[in-house]
Amino acid sequence: MIVAGAPGGNPDVLARLVSQQLAEEFGKPFVVETIPGSNGFLAARMVASSAPDGYTLMLSESGMMAINPALFSDLQYNPLTDFAPITGLVEVPTVLAVPPSVGVKTLGEFIELAKSRPGALNYGSGGLGSIHHLTMAIFAARVGIKINHVPYRGGTELVNGLMTGEIQAGWSGIPPVQSLIESGRLRALCISTARRSKSLPDVPTAIESGVDGFDYAATIGLVAPAGTPQAIIARLEAAAERAVHDPVVAARISSLGMAERAKGTEEYANFIKQDYERFRSVVQELKLQIR
Repeated sequence: MIVAGAPGGNPDVLARLVSQQLAEEFGKPFVVETIPGSNGFLAARMVASSAPDGYTLMLSESGMMAINPALFSDLQYNPLTDFAPITGLVEVPTVLAVPPSVGVKTLGEFIELAKSRPGALNYGSGGLGSIHHLTMAIFAARVGIKINHVPYRGGTELVNGLMTGEIQAGWSGIPPVQSLIESGRLRALCISTARRSKSLPDVPTAIESGVDGFDYAATIGLVAPAGTPQAIIARLEAAAERAVHDPVVAARISSLGMAERAKGTEEYANFIKQDYERFRSVVQELKLQIR
Protein backbone atom coordinates (compact mmCIF):
# COMPACT_ATOMS: atom_id res chain seq x y z
CA MET A 1 0.00 0.00 0.00
CA ILE A 2 1.67 3.19 -1.23
CA VAL A 3 1.26 6.40 0.79
CA ALA A 4 2.26 9.79 -0.61
CA GLY A 5 3.34 11.27 2.68
CA ALA A 6 5.87 11.21 5.47
CA PRO A 7 6.02 8.40 8.04
CA GLY A 8 3.84 9.15 11.06
CA GLY A 9 1.46 11.50 9.26
CA ASN A 10 -2.29 10.94 9.21
CA PRO A 11 -2.28 9.11 5.83
CA ASP A 12 0.51 6.80 7.02
CA VAL A 13 -1.30 6.03 10.29
CA LEU A 14 -4.55 5.39 8.40
CA ALA A 15 -2.78 3.11 5.91
CA ARG A 16 -1.30 1.03 8.71
CA LEU A 17 -4.63 0.75 10.51
CA VAL A 18 -6.41 -0.42 7.35
CA SER A 19 -3.52 -2.65 6.25
CA GLN A 20 -3.52 -4.49 9.56
CA GLN A 21 -7.22 -5.27 9.16
CA LEU A 22 -6.78 -6.33 5.54
CA ALA A 23 -3.87 -8.58 6.46
CA GLU A 24 -5.98 -10.33 9.07
CA GLU A 25 -8.88 -10.78 6.64
CA PHE A 26 -6.84 -12.03 3.68
CA GLY A 27 -4.22 -13.93 5.67
CA LYS A 28 -1.48 -12.12 3.75
CA PRO A 29 0.87 -9.33 4.82
CA PHE A 30 0.09 -5.81 3.57
CA VAL A 31 3.22 -3.65 3.50
CA VAL A 32 2.90 0.14 3.76
CA GLU A 33 5.49 2.15 1.81
CA THR A 34 5.68 5.93 2.22
CA ILE A 35 6.86 8.05 -0.70
CA PRO A 36 6.93 11.65 0.61
CA GLY A 37 7.33 14.88 -1.30
CA SER A 38 6.60 16.11 -4.81
CA ASN A 39 2.90 16.72 -3.99
CA GLY A 40 2.23 13.00 -4.43
CA PHE A 41 3.46 12.96 -8.05
CA LEU A 42 6.01 10.18 -7.52
CA ALA A 43 3.62 7.89 -5.66
CA ALA A 44 0.83 8.37 -8.17
CA ARG A 45 3.08 7.80 -11.18
CA MET A 46 4.50 4.64 -9.64
CA VAL A 47 1.10 3.13 -8.90
CA ALA A 48 -0.34 4.19 -12.27
CA SER A 49 2.41 2.19 -14.01
CA SER A 50 2.16 -0.86 -11.70
CA ALA A 51 0.70 -4.21 -12.73
CA PRO A 52 -3.11 -4.27 -12.28
CA ASP A 53 -3.07 -7.49 -10.28
CA GLY A 54 -4.35 -6.32 -6.89
CA TYR A 55 -0.95 -6.42 -5.24
CA THR A 56 -0.27 -2.69 -5.49
CA LEU A 57 -2.69 -0.26 -3.85
CA MET A 58 -2.50 3.43 -3.07
CA LEU A 59 -3.99 5.67 -0.45
CA SER A 60 -5.40 8.39 -2.71
CA GLU A 61 -5.98 11.95 -1.51
CA SER A 62 -7.80 14.97 -2.89
CA GLY A 63 -4.39 16.61 -3.36
CA MET A 64 -3.18 14.10 -5.94
CA MET A 65 -6.58 13.28 -7.44
CA ALA A 66 -8.14 16.77 -7.73
CA ILE A 67 -5.86 19.64 -6.69
CA ASN A 68 -2.71 18.59 -8.57
CA PRO A 69 -4.52 18.26 -11.92
CA ALA A 70 -5.95 21.74 -11.46
CA LEU A 71 -2.61 23.38 -10.60
CA PHE A 72 0.10 21.48 -12.47
CA SER A 73 0.44 20.94 -16.20
CA ASP A 74 3.04 18.15 -16.09
CA LEU A 75 1.51 15.47 -13.89
CA GLN A 76 2.31 12.51 -16.16
CA TYR A 77 -0.70 10.67 -14.71
CA ASN A 78 -4.45 11.05 -15.15
CA PRO A 79 -6.46 10.63 -11.94
CA LEU A 80 -9.62 9.79 -13.88
CA THR A 81 -8.19 7.06 -16.13
CA ASP A 82 -5.02 5.68 -14.52
CA PHE A 83 -6.61 4.30 -11.35
CA ALA A 84 -9.40 1.93 -10.35
CA PRO A 85 -11.31 3.40 -7.37
CA ILE A 86 -11.95 0.93 -4.54
CA THR A 87 -13.66 3.01 -1.86
CA GLY A 88 -13.43 6.26 0.02
CA LEU A 89 -12.09 5.89 3.55
CA VAL A 90 -12.12 9.18 5.47
CA GLU A 91 -12.67 12.91 5.23
CA VAL A 92 -10.03 15.16 6.82
CA PRO A 93 -11.38 18.59 7.87
CA THR A 94 -9.11 21.50 8.68
CA VAL A 95 -9.49 24.16 11.35
CA LEU A 96 -8.74 27.87 10.95
CA ALA A 97 -6.38 28.69 13.81
CA VAL A 98 -4.91 32.03 14.91
CA PRO A 99 -2.55 33.07 17.71
CA PRO A 100 -4.27 34.93 20.59
CA SER A 101 -2.04 37.92 19.79
CA VAL A 102 -4.08 38.54 16.64
CA GLY A 103 -6.84 39.71 18.98
CA VAL A 104 -9.87 38.02 17.41
CA LYS A 105 -12.14 35.39 18.91
CA THR A 106 -14.61 34.71 16.09
CA LEU A 107 -14.50 34.21 12.34
CA GLY A 108 -16.47 37.41 11.84
CA GLU A 109 -13.92 39.40 13.83
CA PHE A 110 -11.08 37.88 11.78
CA ILE A 111 -12.77 38.82 8.51
CA GLU A 112 -13.33 42.38 9.76
CA LEU A 113 -9.67 42.66 10.80
CA ALA A 114 -8.42 41.36 7.45
CA LYS A 115 -10.69 43.74 5.55
CA SER A 116 -9.45 46.67 7.62
CA ARG A 117 -5.82 45.77 6.85
CA PRO A 118 -5.77 44.45 3.26
CA GLY A 119 -2.52 42.66 2.48
CA ALA A 120 -1.11 43.18 5.98
CA LEU A 121 -1.82 39.71 7.38
CA ASN A 122 -0.02 36.48 6.51
CA TYR A 123 -1.37 32.95 6.45
CA GLY A 124 0.56 29.73 6.31
CA SER A 125 0.01 26.47 4.48
CA GLY A 126 1.62 23.04 4.33
CA GLY A 127 3.01 23.93 0.90
CA LEU A 128 2.06 25.24 -2.53
CA GLY A 129 -0.96 23.33 -3.79
CA SER A 130 -1.74 21.80 -0.39
CA ILE A 131 -5.29 21.58 0.93
CA HIS A 132 -4.35 24.30 3.43
CA HIS A 133 -3.32 26.60 0.57
CA LEU A 134 -6.44 25.98 -1.52
CA THR A 135 -8.80 26.25 1.45
CA MET A 136 -7.53 29.71 2.39
CA ALA A 137 -7.39 30.91 -1.23
CA ILE A 138 -11.03 29.88 -1.66
CA PHE A 139 -12.02 31.32 1.72
CA ALA A 140 -10.31 34.65 1.07
CA ALA A 141 -12.02 35.03 -2.30
CA ARG A 142 -15.37 34.04 -0.82
CA VAL A 143 -15.31 36.59 2.02
CA GLY A 144 -13.44 39.31 0.13
CA ILE A 145 -10.14 39.62 2.00
CA LYS A 146 -6.53 40.02 0.83
CA ILE A 147 -4.03 37.98 2.84
CA ASN A 148 -0.46 36.94 2.00
CA HIS A 149 0.50 33.29 1.54
CA VAL A 150 3.54 31.82 3.33
CA PRO A 151 4.06 28.21 2.13
CA TYR A 152 5.87 25.88 4.52
CA ARG A 153 7.25 22.39 4.05
CA GLY A 154 4.48 20.58 5.89
CA GLY A 155 2.01 20.96 8.71
CA THR A 156 4.59 21.02 11.52
CA GLU A 157 6.26 24.13 10.14
CA LEU A 158 2.82 25.70 9.66
CA VAL A 159 2.05 25.22 13.35
CA ASN A 160 5.46 26.61 14.31
CA GLY A 161 4.71 29.69 12.22
CA LEU A 162 1.48 30.22 14.13
CA MET A 163 3.19 29.79 17.49
CA THR A 164 6.01 32.22 16.71
CA GLY A 165 3.69 34.82 15.21
CA GLU A 166 5.38 34.66 11.81
CA ILE A 167 1.89 34.12 10.38
CA GLN A 168 -1.43 35.33 11.72
CA ALA A 169 -3.65 32.48 10.51
CA GLY A 170 -3.64 29.06 8.93
CA TRP A 171 -5.95 26.18 8.08
CA SER A 172 -4.40 23.18 9.79
CA GLY A 173 -5.20 19.53 10.25
CA ILE A 174 -6.76 19.09 13.69
CA PRO A 175 -4.27 16.78 15.49
CA PRO A 176 -1.24 19.15 15.25
CA VAL A 177 -3.17 22.03 16.86
CA GLN A 178 -5.80 20.35 19.03
CA SER A 179 -3.89 20.48 22.33
CA LEU A 180 -2.73 24.04 21.57
CA ILE A 181 -6.33 25.08 21.02
CA GLU A 182 -7.57 23.31 24.13
CA SER A 183 -4.85 24.97 26.23
CA GLY A 184 -5.58 28.41 24.80
CA ARG A 185 -2.22 28.83 23.07
CA LEU A 186 -4.07 29.02 19.74
CA ARG A 187 -7.65 29.98 18.95
CA ALA A 188 -9.89 28.00 16.64
CA LEU A 189 -12.23 30.14 14.56
CA CYS A 190 -14.05 27.55 12.46
CA ILE A 191 -14.03 24.10 10.85
CA SER A 192 -13.74 23.82 7.07
CA THR A 193 -16.46 21.20 6.55
CA ALA A 194 -20.25 21.41 6.69
CA ARG A 195 -20.24 19.28 9.86
CA ARG A 196 -18.49 20.03 13.12
CA SER A 197 -15.57 17.82 14.09
CA LYS A 198 -15.96 15.35 16.94
CA SER A 199 -12.43 16.30 17.96
CA LEU A 200 -13.37 19.98 18.44
CA PRO A 201 -17.13 19.86 18.99
CA ASP A 202 -17.38 23.43 20.31
CA VAL A 203 -15.79 24.97 17.21
CA PRO A 204 -18.43 26.12 14.69
CA THR A 205 -18.24 25.43 10.98
CA ALA A 206 -17.55 28.22 8.51
CA ILE A 207 -21.14 27.81 7.33
CA GLU A 208 -22.46 28.33 10.85
CA SER A 209 -20.28 31.43 11.04
CA GLY A 210 -21.88 32.97 7.97
CA VAL A 211 -19.85 31.70 4.99
CA ASP A 212 -22.61 30.01 3.02
CA GLY A 213 -21.83 26.70 1.33
CA PHE A 214 -18.23 26.53 2.53
CA ASP A 215 -17.35 22.83 2.71
CA TYR A 216 -13.76 21.83 1.92
CA ALA A 217 -11.65 18.93 3.14
CA ALA A 218 -9.17 16.39 1.92
CA THR A 219 -10.81 13.05 1.24
CA ILE A 220 -8.66 9.93 1.46
CA GLY A 221 -9.59 6.73 -0.33
CA LEU A 222 -8.13 3.55 -1.72
CA VAL A 223 -7.32 2.91 -5.39
CA ALA A 224 -5.55 0.32 -7.52
CA PRO A 225 -3.97 0.64 -10.98
CA ALA A 226 -6.48 0.91 -13.82
CA GLY A 227 -7.36 -2.46 -15.26
CA THR A 228 -7.38 -4.29 -11.94
CA PRO A 229 -10.06 -7.02 -12.28
CA GLN A 230 -13.46 -6.09 -10.88
CA ALA A 231 -13.56 -9.23 -8.74
CA ILE A 232 -10.42 -8.06 -6.92
CA ILE A 233 -11.80 -4.53 -6.56
CA ALA A 234 -15.01 -5.91 -5.06
CA ARG A 235 -13.14 -8.01 -2.48
CA LEU A 236 -10.93 -5.09 -1.48
CA GLU A 237 -13.93 -2.74 -1.33
CA ALA A 238 -15.80 -4.96 1.12
CA ALA A 239 -12.72 -5.63 3.24
CA ALA A 240 -11.66 -1.96 3.39
CA GLU A 241 -15.13 -0.86 4.46
CA ARG A 242 -15.17 -3.47 7.22
CA ALA A 243 -11.75 -2.25 8.31
CA VAL A 244 -12.85 1.37 8.63
CA HIS A 245 -15.96 0.37 10.56
CA ASP A 246 -14.04 -1.82 13.02
CA PRO A 247 -14.67 -0.21 16.45
CA VAL A 248 -10.97 0.07 17.32
CA VAL A 249 -10.08 1.54 13.92
CA ALA A 250 -13.09 3.88 13.97
CA ALA A 251 -12.10 5.22 17.39
CA ARG A 252 -8.53 5.83 16.21
CA ILE A 253 -9.76 7.57 13.06
CA SER A 254 -11.91 9.89 15.17
CA SER A 255 -9.00 10.63 17.51
CA LEU A 256 -6.97 11.76 14.49
CA GLY A 257 -9.59 14.37 13.59
CA MET A 258 -10.88 12.40 10.62
CA ALA A 259 -14.44 11.36 9.77
CA GLU A 260 -15.34 8.00 8.20
CA ARG A 261 -16.37 8.09 4.55
CA ALA A 262 -16.50 4.48 3.35
CA LYS A 263 -19.38 4.30 0.86
CA GLY A 264 -18.17 1.92 -1.80
CA THR A 265 -16.59 1.89 -5.24
CA GLU A 266 -19.34 3.64 -7.21
CA GLU A 267 -19.72 6.49 -4.75
CA TYR A 268 -15.97 7.02 -4.56
CA ALA A 269 -15.56 6.96 -8.35
CA ASN A 270 -18.27 9.62 -8.66
CA PHE A 271 -16.70 11.66 -5.86
CA ILE A 272 -13.29 11.67 -7.56
CA LYS A 273 -14.85 13.09 -10.73
CA GLN A 274 -16.83 15.71 -8.79
CA ASP A 275 -13.81 16.73 -6.69
CA TYR A 276 -11.70 16.96 -9.84
CA GLU A 277 -14.19 19.27 -11.53
CA ARG A 278 -14.78 21.36 -8.40
CA PHE A 279 -11.11 22.18 -7.83
CA ARG A 280 -10.49 22.75 -11.54
CA SER A 281 -13.32 25.27 -11.58
CA VAL A 282 -12.08 26.99 -8.43
CA VAL A 283 -8.49 27.23 -9.64
CA GLN A 284 -9.63 28.70 -12.96
CA GLU A 285 -11.91 31.17 -11.20
CA LEU A 286 -9.16 32.32 -8.81
CA LYS A 287 -6.51 32.23 -11.57
CA LEU A 288 -4.18 30.17 -9.40
CA GLN A 289 -1.21 28.67 -11.19
CA ILE A 290 1.99 27.05 -9.99
CA ARG A 291 3.38 25.68 -13.21
